[in-house]
Amino acid sequence: MSIWPLAHHPEAAGEARKIAKEILAMWRVADEAADSVLLTVSELVTNAVEHARPPVILELSQDPGNRRVHIEVSDGGPAARDGDWTISCTPDEHGRGLDIVNHLTAVHGDRQAPGHGIHWADVATATQLDHAPNC
Repeated sequence: MSIWPLAHHPEAAGEARKIAKEILAMWRVADEAADSVLLTVSELVTNAVEHARPPVILELSQDPGNRRVHIEVSDGGPAARDGDWTISCTPDEHGRGLDIVNHLTAVHGDRQAPGHGIHWADVATATQLDHAPNC
């Protein structure tokens, strides 16, 4: 399991993707699955920055037994108001993030703990070796 605190600003999603990309390469996650993990990480971190208070913390773990990457993004709980990006958008310009997460993940959800919210998702993966040609 790996845990990273992220700054509570719009650039956090890009930072989280960079971190996740390095970890996924180390875990040898196949490219297609890695793309799904990276997009899911981006959506969950963006939601935390736009709709919740700091701190924002990214946690990644891998369960080779069920061939999934587990993503958790915790935050400081709901913000009094949405972030600047969300406020500046018309209703049809945002609000699709959880639909994307629903499409990309095997399962996802959220839970509340004292002082913070946790949003999680499991993405089905395969290692690069799983796709190697049989010789």
